[in-house]
Amino acid sequence: MLPGMPMNRTHVSTVLFIAVTIATAACSRSEPGSAANNTPAAAPPAWTVTVTPGTGPAGPNSSLPQLTSSDRGVIASWIEQSGQSTTTLKFSERTAAGWSAPMTIASGNNWFLSYADPPNVLRRSDGTLVANWLVSTNPLLEGSDLNITYSKDDGKTWAKPFLPHHDGTKGQHAFPSFFEMPGNGLGVVWVDARAQAANPEDLEASYAVRYAAFDSSWKRTAEGEIDKKTCECCSTSAAVTSDGVITVFRDRSDKEIRDIAASRFENGKWTEPAIVHADNFETYSCPVNGPMVRARDKQAVVAWFTVKNDMGQAWAAFSNDAGRTWGTPIRLDDAASLGRVDVQLLDDGSAVASWVEYADKKGQFRMRRIEASGMKSAPVNVAGVEGSSSSGFPRMARQGQDLVFAWTESAVKADNSSTFQVQTAIATLPAK
Repeated sequence: MLPGMPMNRTHVSTVLFIAVTIATAACSRSEPGSAANNTPAAAPPAWTVTVTPGTGPAGPNSSLPQLTSSDRGVIASWIEQSGQSTTTLKFSERTAAGWSAPMTIASGNNWFLSYADPPNVLRRSDGTLVANWLVSTNPLLEGSDLNITYSKDDGKTWAKPFLPHHDGTKGQHAFPSFFEMPGNGLGVVWVDARAQAANPEDLEASYAVRYAAFDSSWKRTAEGEIDKKTCECCSTSAAVTSDGVITVFRDRSDKEIRDIAASRFENGKWTEPAIVHADNFETYSCPVNGPMVRARDKQAVVAWFTVKNDMGQAWAAFSNDAGRTWGTPIRLDDAASLGRVDVQLLDDGSAVASWVEYADKKGQFRMRRIEASGMKSAPVNVAGVEGSSSSGFPRMARQGQDLVFAWTESAVKADNSSTFQVQTAIATLPAK
């Protein structure tokens, strides 16, 4: 756990131990999926990129990196901590001139910090910057309020934070994903524990995926439920197709099957969540491993983590109909994985997916090119990372022909205390 963190979700330490030990994942009771042996027999396509470590914008005592991209460039955000309680959210933008000078968005001494749920900073199509962070509300419930703010002057000043939820409970409101809506609106989905907070003695009370929409003047225009029962500690993800918004998240059935589900925003409402692939991942505690989705026109690609035969694995699948149906899953890792996936679409319809490989008690942040046919390149190492939560969730973004990577690197000092710093790297995609 990072210095100054008030807590992580209660499921984190248990499931992280399960994930790191992999072969002894006692609480996982998964069954092999139908696509477990879909690796093509043909040789992988030639695809080679060189990863170049860079001098990133984050300073010492930085962690929880996040990357987002826009027409202007890639935004890197992170937190920096001072003392045992003060947390500061900062960001920098990478343009053709390089990384801009870091700017501060907000600070606080009551934030809820989780390696699986870093703050977001993104630039909308109209140039407005949007940021979020979590404020702790009830330590016993691991409750948090989702604070959102925006800036119309490139981060010089920020609006007073507001909440997209209005239930008034002190339960969890976390794991947000943002997306553009028609009419210059903004949408957000998140994991919501208002039912559990209203009945704190009911440990089986459901967590839900909810959403809210705001118009161009930041007036809330809609709020509702997408999935009434979802995994407690897995992140959401959202992307915009030519047919509308698609969001993905880890569903939770009454039989504790926790597979990835997708819902689409059509005709002013969300469709019934549908499973992307029936992994039949049965577990009684949250794996703390959400999916990632990207989209362009009608094409979408989703990456996710699951467990089969007590082995952590990373997978991806493509859709050519805006997420209505999904193709045969493609295995990303080669031996075993801690998940922590990301994915980016390429211009030719293929994608680059990233994950954390775990072998010989070592973690490797890796990527590879994948095609909808199941073809995949050889893996490319980005960096060695800790298998524990200290490395956070490595992130990847695309800026033209460049892939930008960010992760947290930790080191132990002579007094056995730990230091953290966000690192970055760049890889240029092969010429077309």
